[in-house]
This record gives sequence, C-alpha cells and structure tokens, in this order.
Amino acid sequence: MIRTILTTPEGETYEGDESLMAVWQSTSGSHIWIDMEGESQSSERAILEAFEFHPMAIQDAHKERHPPKIEEFDNHTLIIYRGISSFDAELNYLPQQVCFFVGERFLVTLHPGEALSIERLFNEHGKALLAHSPEHVALRVMYISAGFYIDSLLEFETALSDLEDELLENGNDVLMRKIISYRSRLVKMRRIFSYHQGITQELTAYDYEHLPREKSETLHAINDVADRFERLYTLTQMYYDICGDLVDGYISISSHQLNITMRVLTVITAIFVPLTFIAGIYGMNFENMPELHYQYGYFFVWGAMLGIGGVLFWLFKRKRWF
Repeated sequence: MIRTILTTPEGETYEGDESLMAVWQSTSGSHIWIDMEGESQSSERAILEAFEFHPMAIQDAHKERHPPKIEEFDNHTLIIYRGISSFDAELNYLPQQVCFFVGERFLVTLHPGEALSIERLFNEHGKALLAHSPEHVALRVMYISAGFYIDSLLEFETALSDLEDELLENGNDVLMRKIISYRSRLVKMRRIFSYHQGITQELTAYDYEHLPREKSETLHAINDVADRFERLYTLTQMYYDICGDLVDGYISISSHQLNITMRVLTVITAIFVPLTFIAGIYGMNFENMPELHYQYGYFFVWGAMLGIGGVLFWLFKRKRWF
C-alpha cells in the first residue's frame, strides 16, 4: 500500500498515491510524505530511485534486520528505526523496521507491516506537521512510537509488582520461569533502546543538514525524542534489575529453607549417632562382654541412651537449631 500526503505553500492539502509526485515536483515550496507499507522491493526501489536516493541507502533500507542508525547523504538523511506493530503488558511485542528518508521538502517512509505510530500520525496531525517541515513528521513518528513503548512498560510495572507479591507469598518454579522470560525480553528491548539512544545522541551532538539543530522547534522535537528514549532505556534497565533481584531473592529463600531442613536432619543424625554407636557395641555378642551377664545391664544401657539423647536434644534446643 502506497499513501501520499501533499501540502502546498498556500495551505492546500492533498491525499492520494505516488501520482502526487508530479504535482510536488511542479509546485515550488510544497512538501510530500510518501508512506509505503508492505510493498515489494521492486516497487519501493522505483520510487526511491525517482528521488535519486543513494544506492547504499536503498540497500540498507531493504535489509530485513539492519540495526537502527542515522546516516546523511547529499540530498537526504536516512534513519533506520525499530518500530512496533504490537506490544502488550506482558512484554510480548512484534518489532518491525521503519526507514525514513528525510529531505528538505520530502519524507519517504517504508515498513513491512502496519506501524502504529505512522497510522496515528497519518490519520490525525500528519498534515499539519508536514506543512511545517518533513523532519517534524519523522521525529513525531519516533516520539509516538516511544510513547507506545512507555505505556506498555508502565503496565508491565503493575504486573511485575503483582508477580513480586505472589513470589514472596508462594514462590515456585513456574513463577521463576516467568521472571526469567521477562528478563530475556527486557535484554532484547534494552538493546533496541540503546540503538535508539545512539540515534538521538547523534542528532543532538551533530548538525545534520536535513534535521537542522539551529531551528529551535526542530531542536525541541529532537530533545523530546531523546528524553523518551532515555526514559525507555532507564525503565528497561530498572525492570531488568528488579527481575534479577527477584530471582536472587527466590534463590536465597529456597537456600534458606534448604538450610533449615538440613539443620533439622543434622540434629536428628547427631542425636542418633552415639545411640547407634552404643547399640553397635552391645550388638556384637562377644562371650566375654561382662555387661551381657549383668542383671540390670539392659536397663542401664537404655538409661544411658535416653540420657545422652535428652542432653543432646536440650543442647540443640538451647542453641535454637530447630
């Protein structure tokens, strides 16, 4: 699907397909936004080459899993962004690559599936932003996309808090596997946000011709996007640390419970070791054992065994070993 928005200096706005390119080329001062969703590479390449984009930029845009980056060319700036097509509070998300070709009078976006941020902007405020400048549209798409990430992460915080309470009340291996799966997803998300942080850091540190920092509105938009990516990275790092603390806490509790069980077993063993020793001696049945012929030998042995057991029991109880 190819959608196009065209704005003219007179304030007129048109929506259509790639045929509006001819109107844009013939109208000085007009701005155009071409969005390509799920198009074949041949169709995309035809439009991209019509704008005379650099072949290396086109090649990077057509790579399925290219790391997010920003790169400047003669007549445009390429931004490869990792957007989302779906995301929920359980950190189940489907990322997708969104490429922006930003120029002085144009913006071209391409992505394989539906992009939530582009859909919202295309149907709401995209026309007004495009009339102002194409770079504002690109920055707003990233800003809205980061907002989707933040909303779902904040919902995950509630789920994580409930999981923490459940783990403390009734920890089990099922909850542990769930927490470990969360940690794995958070690591992947943190890597994505790290790339995005790199993009915004470059935008704030270097002057890109098609995203000029000297314009206060553009710099403000860049800072807004940078703040959101900074918050996303901080949130994912914090949740990752919390999950790690929960794992360590569960392991510590399990280890403590195991230590208590082993201590009780040790006490029982310590009590019965001397009793077993006595029973072993008098179970040998040698003929010259004088105690075997003593009239009250049986009762003395029982008394000694009960006495030893009682003393050891009292001693361990006093030391609060059980």
